[in-house]
Amino acid sequence: MNGSSGVDQRFLDAYRIRKTDEYSSVFAFRRACKGRYVVVHYRPNELETARLGVVVAKKLAKRANLRNLVKRIVREQFRKIRHALVPHDLVVRLNAPVSQATRAMINDDVAQQLERFRRS
Repeated sequence: MNGSSGVDQRFLDAYRIRKTDEYSSVFAFRRACKGRYVVVHYRPNELETARLGVVVAKKLAKRANLRNLVKRIVREQFRKIRHALVPHDLVVRLNAPVSQATRAMINDDVAQQLERFRRS
């Protein structure tokens, strides 16, 4: 489960945002970084690690398999660099149609947005 560097790269429940009020508090903080396909809404948290929530609207990804693909890509990118992120609650929201996008394009956009939250 761990990467070759010995860093914990699992995606445990402690790293997830699940409750409606947790999502609401991130959106209410009104801070976001916008990419080509996704917007990352963020809010500092009192924890020792970053947490992730993902929102993919049917309006922008009509088919369930496409919505699930986007969520898998976001979780995978987060899982890889979570240990290096500042302790924030991050909600990644799809904000542009991805029907014409390739996996690599979505991957790059998500990675680029999450990179902004890397500890300096």
